[in-house]
Amino acid sequence: MSDVAGMPTLALVLFAPWFLILSVLYWLYPRQPRNARRRGFDALAILLAFAGCLLSLHWSFGLADRSYGHLWPQILATSVGYGVFLAVLTAAFFIRRRLFARS
Repeated sequence: MSDVAGMPTLALVLFAPWFLILSVLYWLYPRQPRNARRRGFDALAILLAFAGCLLSLHWSFGLADRSYGHLWPQILATSVGYGVFLAVLTAAFFIRRRLFARS
């Protein structure tokens, strides 16, 4: 039997439905302007959020102090990965707002 707590990408699998909901909300709001440039920016932002989450999961899992318990690396990886995902989407939201502001 494999060690589930030893898988840093488990947090990504468990958070995938919530990440999907947040990504859809980011994609849909605001509804206008909806042009190719905006869709490209949104797709890149969501891709960077997922990539940043995945990289931070592996990074924080490897750096976690295992003296706090067997599950601590998974807990830390989940927290850091979620924070990175939210940080990237939040930054992209405000950058998008400034880039695509109506004149």
